[in-house]
Amino acid sequence: MRYVYGITAALLLGGSAATLTLQPVGAQTAQNEPAQIQAAAPRGAPMSFADLAARLQPAVVNISTRQSIQISRQRQLPPGFEEFFRRFGGEVPQGEGDGTVTQRGGSLGSGFIISADGYIVTNNHVVAPARNNAIVESITVTLADRTEYQARLIGRDTQSDLALLKIEPQGNLPFVRFGDSTQTRVGEWVLAIGNPFGLGGTVTAGIVSALHRNIGAGAYDRYIQTDASINSGNSGGPMFDLQGNVIGINTALISPTGGNVGIGFAIPAEQARPVIEALQRGQRVQRGYIGVGLQQIDESLAAALGIERNRGELIRTVTAGGPAARAGIQQGDVVITVAGRPVTPDETLAYIVSQQRIGSRVPIELVRNGRRQTVTVAIAERPTEEELARINNAEEEQELVEAPRDQQTTSQRSARESLGLTVQALTPEIARTLRITEPNIRGVVVAGVDPNSDAAAKGLRTGDIILSINQRATPSPEEAAAAVQAARDAGRNTVLLLVRRGNNAPIYIGVELIRR
Repeated sequence: MRYVYGITAALLLGGSAATLTLQPVGAQTAQNEPAQIQAAAPRGAPMSFADLAARLQPAVVNISTRQSIQISRQRQLPPGFEEFFRRFGGEVPQGEGDGTVTQRGGSLGSGFIISADGYIVTNNHVVAPARNNAIVESITVTLADRTEYQARLIGRDTQSDLALLKIEPQGNLPFVRFGDSTQTRVGEWVLAIGNPFGLGGTVTAGIVSALHRNIGAGAYDRYIQTDASINSGNSGGPMFDLQGNVIGINTALISPTGGNVGIGFAIPAEQARPVIEALQRGQRVQRGYIGVGLQQIDESLAAALGIERNRGELIRTVTAGGPAARAGIQQGDVVITVAGRPVTPDETLAYIVSQQRIGSRVPIELVRNGRRQTVTVAIAERPTEEELARINNAEEEQELVEAPRDQQTTSQRSARESLGLTVQALTPEIARTLRITEPNIRGVVVAGVDPNSDAAAKGLRTGDIILSINQRATPSPEEAAAAVQAARDAGRNTVLLLVRRGNNAPIYIGVELIRR
C-alpha cells in the first residue's frame, strides 16, 4: 500500500468514455443548452459491464508474498516473560543463532497477465520487502480459477513503482494488452479489477476524474485519477477502458480512513509500457538526466522571484560537472520550458527531462535575475539511486543546536526587524557546533526566530544557515541587512532566502518582510 501526503494510499484504476463539447470562452450559447447536451450525450455507454468484466477477469491475478524479518528475541518477549516460562516449566522460545527469531508475514495485491506464457505486471510495492530488514521468500500468483503458481521476479523499477513477474503455466494463459492512454479523456468510463482487502477478483466502475495528477509520490508523477472504487489490495491491478485495453495500473489512493472515498490514481499505460518492455528484455530502465535538484514554486517564492505562479521550477542545486552545470545552468535559475514544452505542476521538469532521448541536445528556457535566456543541455542517462546518493553525499537530517546570542549589532537588529530573524556570522566554532562538514560554507546563522513572523511560519529555526537573500550572497549580517534593504528600496514585500539546514542540500524559501 502506498501513502499520499501521509494519508493511506493503496491502488488505483482508470477509464474512458464520453465528455461534453465545451464552447469557447465568451460564446453566446449556454454550456448546457439542450441542443448542445444532446450532441454531446454519451453514445454506446453500456447498460451493463457484465460481458466486459467476464471477458477480462481471467487475465487479472491476485499476488501475495511470504516475507521474513529477523528481530531480537529480547525485544519480542515482554519484560519478565522469559522467567515466566522457566518458572512454570515451559520452553523458552529460542532465537536463531545469535538470539533472534524469525517472524513471517506477507502482502496482498493485484496484477495482470500480459502474455500467454505467463508474464505478469504489478506494482513494485506489492512484491517489495515490507521493511528494510525484511526478506521476500516467495511470491505466489493466484489465477481467477484459483490455480496457484510460484512467480519469479524478472525486474523492478522503483521510480515508477512497477515490477514484472513470470510464472510457468502448463498451457497458454488469457492475457490483456496495453492501450493508448494518451487518448484518454476526463469523463470517460473505466473499469477496475483487483483484489481489495484480499477478497479476490472484484470489479468496480467509474469515470476518469482527472489526468496528469501530481500527488507528490515521486519525481515522475503523472497519474490518471478516477472515482472507481479503489482500496487496499487493488495495487497493481489494471484499469480498463470500454474496449478492454489496459490504460492504467492502479497504484494509490487518498483516504482519511484507509477505504475508498472516490479519489484513486493509476499509472498511465504510456508511462508503464516502456518500463515493462525494458524489464522484459532484461534491460535497465533509461531516463533522461541533467543533474539538478528542483523545488516547486509556491506563492511566496513566486512573489520573491517576481514571476507568475504555476509556471516553471526553481533550480535548488546543480550537480558539479553534470549536464546542467556544463550548459551554464545555475542555482536559483527558474526553468520555464524544456524542449519547447512548458514546465507546469502537471508536466514537471523531471518528467519532461526523463522522456528525452539519451544523448540528445535540448533547449532549456530559464529566467535568471528577471531576464529570460536559453541554454542547450546534453541529456545524460539518469544514474542509479545508489550512484545518486554518492553524488549528492546524502546524509540524514541532524538536529540543529541553537547558536549563542551575542550583543546585537545594527545589522542584526535590522534583520530581526525586517525578517523576524536574529542572525550572526557563521564562525568555524558555530559550524563545528552545527556539525557542518563542508569547510568553505559562507553565510549567516539564525540565532533566534520571532514566533509571530512569516519566517517562523515557513519553518525557519535556530541553527539554519542563510546563504543568500534575493540571490545576493550573505557572508555577514551586514550583507544580509543590505540585501533586505535593497529589496525594500525596490518595493519588494517578499525576499528569497537560500537556506541550508545541517549538511542537507539548501532550499529556497520566500519570506514576507515585516511591515514597518
